[in-house]
Amino acid sequence: MDLNFKNGEELFQFLLLGVLVFFTIILLIVVLNIFMTLKAILNEKAGIKTEPFTLNSLWNKLNSFRPMSEEKDILLDHDYDGIKELDNHLPPWWLGMFYGGIVFGIVYLLNYHVWQWSPLQTEEYEIAMAEAAEMKSQMQSTSVSSIDENNVELLTDASDIDTGNLIYTANCAVCHGAAGEGGVGPNLTDEYWLHGGSASDIYKTIKYGITEKGMISWEGTLKPTDMQQITSFIKTLAGTNPANAKAPQGEIYVEEEAPAADETEAEESTSEELATL
Repeated sequence: MDLNFKNGEELFQFLLLGVLVFFTIILLIVVLNIFMTLKAILNEKAGIKTEPFTLNSLWNKLNSFRPMSEEKDILLDHDYDGIKELDNHLPPWWLGMFYGGIVFGIVYLLNYHVWQWSPLQTEEYEIAMAEAAEMKSQMQSTSVSSIDENNVELLTDASDIDTGNLIYTANCAVCHGAAGEGGVGPNLTDEYWLHGGSASDIYKTIKYGITEKGMISWEGTLKPTDMQQITSFIKTLAGTNPANAKAPQGEIYVEEEAPAADETEAEESTSEELATL
């Protein structure tokens, strides 16, 4: 039985089940006590002597104990140094568990290995792994759909760049050239940009388009991950200087540099000092 409770609710349910089992046993004992008491009263009226019901008498019955006055009837002939043996039978509860275990084993064998109604441990593991993979896929699809121009990040994995290249070739090369040299659309390899050269700006341009200049919106055609991969691929074209490159258009975009580690630590320490004032 797995007792690794994942949260307080599971622990509470387990404790509640234990309390219910305990009170159920108490209730059964009370009902049995009432029944045996009524039986003793009826037997007494009929002239039959009956011992009163007690937990000790119940225990003796469950174990098939014989009173000492009857031991002479079950005494065997075995005698060793004055020690004699009684022919006591195994307790009924023990025999019940023994035969119950045999029945359980047969049912278990038929269920798991003959009729295969229930999965074995290996199959349960494979089912659990498949369910986990499905949950992971759903989580990834949810996180993917949340990508937009405000949180898009450049991808550096080679497979993402290659996929972005394929999508670019199929959809963007007709206007911007196979190598990004420009055509109907602007050159994507120089440092000049009409609508911003950051990852956020490029993603936003792809997503919403620039309709007045003939750039269509790809939001309804490409998935967020597709546009992210195209953006990442376009950023790799910087400085490639392809042949027949179109003349620069727009303004120079200077890539923002991440703050140095020393500067970041200094800013954090300054903020902490101000917070303590």
